[in-house]
Amino acid sequence: MAQTKQGCGCAVAVLVVVMGALGVVGVKFALPWWKQKPPPPSGKELQVHVLNVGQGDSILIIVPEGKTVLIDAGDETKGKVVVDALKRYNVQQIDLFIATHAHPDHIGGAPEVFKAVKVATVWHNDSPPPEYESDTGAANNNANAAGKSNAGGKGNAQNKRAQDQKATPKPAPKKGGKNILLPTVKTYTDLRSAVETSGAEWKAVGAGERYDLGGGALLNVLAPTQPFFTREQIRSGGGNEPNANSIVVRLDYGDFSMLLPGDAEAQTEDRMESKEANLAAKILKVAHHGSKYATSENFLRRVKPEAAIISDGDFNHYGHPSPLVLERLKAAGVTKLYRTDMQGEITITTTGKLKDGKLYDIKAAKETKGDLWAGREPQKDDSTRSGFISYGEFGPPPRQKKK
Repeated sequence: MAQTKQGCGCAVAVLVVVMGALGVVGVKFALPWWKQKPPPPSGKELQVHVLNVGQGDSILIIVPEGKTVLIDAGDETKGKVVVDALKRYNVQQIDLFIATHAHPDHIGGAPEVFKAVKVATVWHNDSPPPEYESDTGAANNNANAAGKSNAGGKGNAQNKRAQDQKATPKPAPKKGGKNILLPTVKTYTDLRSAVETSGAEWKAVGAGERYDLGGGALLNVLAPTQPFFTREQIRSGGGNEPNANSIVVRLDYGDFSMLLPGDAEAQTEDRMESKEANLAAKILKVAHHGSKYATSENFLRRVKPEAAIISDGDFNHYGHPSPLVLERLKAAGVTKLYRTDMQGEITITTTGKLKDGKLYDIKAAKETKGDLWAGREPQKDDSTRSGFISYGEFGPPPRQKKK
C-alpha cells in the first residue's frame, strides 16, 4: 500500500514538472505570439499607395473606418506631389506620420504636408543626422555632459533628447561670408519646426512599438534597436549609418502583410534576424531604393515575399535599383516586381482575406514597355566609406556614358 502511495507521489511530481515546463514554454513563445497576433480584419478594403516621388520614399496607408498613416514624404521638391495625393484620396488628417530617418529624400517634403493637413503624431528614430549633431555645437555638448552626470542609461537618453529639442543648429560657414545650413541639417530643422508649429506629438520609437490602425490593421516596429549603428560599424560593410538606423515597420491586416523598411541596410536586416523579428511578409517595399547594400539573400529567405515594390527615380546617380538586388529578388522567388520610376504610383488593396481567389490586388498608374528587371549602372557609391552624404537627387539627370 505504501509503495502505491509512493508511486502516486512520483507521478504527481512528474506531472507538476511537465506542467511547469509547458508553462515556461507558453510564457516564452505562446504569449508573445498571442500579443502580436493581429485582430480579425473588418473585411473592408485597406489601401496602400506607394507614391511616385522620384528618388525618395512616401507611402500612404488608408484603413477603412480607421486611421491614416503617411510614411515619409519624399524630398523638398515632392511635397506638392504628396499633398495632391492626399487630396485625391480625400485625406483630411494624418493620424501618424513616420519619419523613417533624417535624409532629405524621405523627410524633405514633410513641411509642405504639415501645412496642408493636420498631423496628430510623428514617429522618429531619435537619431538626428550626424551633421546636425556637429552644427548644434555647445548645446549638444551640454546635453552630453548632462547625460553623463545622470545615473542610468534611460536617464541619459531622456536627458539628451530633452536638450536636443532645445538646441538650435548653428549655420555652417560658406565662402563669401554667407552662412548656410548643410542640406541634411536644414531638412531636419525644417521638419522639427513644422512639427512644433502644427502641435503634433513628436515621439521617438524603436523595436517593440505597436500602433493600432483600427479595423483589424496593425503596425509593428521591428527596428531600430539600441545601440544605434555608428559610422565606423557601417564603413566596414558598406551602406550608410542614418539609413541603417531607419524605422522598419510591418503592416498586418488579416492574412495580408507588408514589410516597410525605409532605407534599412544589410546590417539592420542581420540585427532584426538576430532578434527573431517576424519578417515574413506577402509584399516587400524594397529597402534603400534597391541599393546593393540592402535586401540580402538571408533577409529575403526570412521575408519570402511574393511581390516587391521599388521606390526610386528615373535618374539617380547611385544606380538604383542595383542589378545585384534584382537578381536576389528573382532568386528568392519574387514573381511580381513593381517600380515607381517606370510605372508611377503603385497601389495595393486588400480586404485582409481571400476575395475572388486573391488576397490582394496591385495596380500601377501606368504600363511600361521597359524591362522591370533591368538594373542601372552607378555613377556614385551610396556608402559611408565613399564619403556618401544624402543631399537628395536634385538637378539635371546624370550624363549617360557613350557606348
